[in-house]
Amino acid sequence: MKIQLSDHFDYKRLLRFVAPSILMLLCTSIYSIVDGFFVSNFVGKTPFAALNLVMPVLMGVGTIGFMAGTGGSAVVSMTLGEGKKELANEYFSLIVYVTLAASVVLGLIGYAFAPQIALALGANGDLEADCVLYSRILFLSTPAFVMQYLFQSFFIAAEKPTLSLKINVLAGLTNAVLDYVLIVVFPLGLAGAALATAAGQVVGGAIPIIYFAGKNSSLLRLGKMKWHGKVIWQTCMNGSSELVTNLSTSIVGMLYNFQLMEAAGENGVAAYGIIMYVDIIFMTLYLGYSLGSAPIVSFHYGAGNHAELKNLCRKSLVIISACGVILLTASQILAGPLVKIFANYDQELLKMTTWGFRIYAIAFLVRGMNVWGSSFFTALNNGAVSAAISFLRTFVFQIIIVLILPGLIGITGVWLSIVIAEFLALFVTIGFLIAKRKKYHYA
Repeated sequence: MKIQLSDHFDYKRLLRFVAPSILMLLCTSIYSIVDGFFVSNFVGKTPFAALNLVMPVLMGVGTIGFMAGTGGSAVVSMTLGEGKKELANEYFSLIVYVTLAASVVLGLIGYAFAPQIALALGANGDLEADCVLYSRILFLSTPAFVMQYLFQSFFIAAEKPTLSLKINVLAGLTNAVLDYVLIVVFPLGLAGAALATAAGQVVGGAIPIIYFAGKNSSLLRLGKMKWHGKVIWQTCMNGSSELVTNLSTSIVGMLYNFQLMEAAGENGVAAYGIIMYVDIIFMTLYLGYSLGSAPIVSFHYGAGNHAELKNLCRKSLVIISACGVILLTASQILAGPLVKIFANYDQELLKMTTWGFRIYAIAFLVRGMNVWGSSFFTALNNGAVSAAISFLRTFVFQIIIVLILPGLIGITGVWLSIVIAEFLALFVTIGFLIAKRKKYHYA
């Protein structure tokens, strides 16, 4: 049975609609996870540290896709909810073309300045060479990477989340198979890992363009571009929270690496990288739910259906709260086995990472509420509130704490920083939700 944005959503229908988005993000996240597994086990610790050192920069560049996708789909979904399908497609086409052009420019800049970026991250010698090698290959595939993230949101707005899942599964499999071929069968080392990732990104970014450019059964289609400056501005404002979140995560990731390099050398950077890989597995549940439910909220907001907005908000609060308890429990039980996937070859690294992840994972209890809260306000076209939640959560709180706490209690303070930051951000999220409830009775 086809689920439409205009439907009334009970728990079953809501979970069915967002499930493809969760699985889609998990497949997309396979890129870095698979690269990390093969590089750490078959290439060496220094290339693995280089991958982790430069990854926040590469993800930071890709944030333009998140911003344009989440912010743009909110505008397009609201326009569809208002019954203006032709105008929605004009907005959709404009957003895609402008984002593609911007991603080409960013990729070329990144490629040109890769050596300077590696030096700024604190790399030298072999570590610097590996950072430049890996990043330059992926800077060239930046447009495909950005398009892949952009279309994840628009497939949902077009009522085709399952098709997006299939494309991202194909992209993930392409990456995984080529990682094995180019690292294990043909020992191309770190370059092989980068080429495999780039190939997966091309699959995930090119197929959606082909689909939307031709005749299709979705609500959206790429056509001639008409300039709407206000739409680009609104897209950027709506998606500013996602931009802030991902840029902040990248900047904070670099800061964590600096602190860990100081405290534990390459082992510290490798440990943080491993924790981030395991973190991706758990976080896809929160991110996927938020991404999948946002176009529904935008549609009903555009249609003026406040009763359904109240229904969606209440059900989301219940689902996210339950997930927090489940993920916290699972993370404590599975910490050892998950970390062993990446660090079984080094007992010192394994012990450090397992202990660090168990502390870090306490944040899962409340993290989902902050992620969903920011996404909810984006869907309501309230980019300012969404950005405020994201900025405080992923940037201000974390930076202040990670600069202070490690000096007081050592490396444990690095792992504990994220926990304290998420609990502080929870108070901010709750405050904004209460204010919205008083105004519109959404919760």
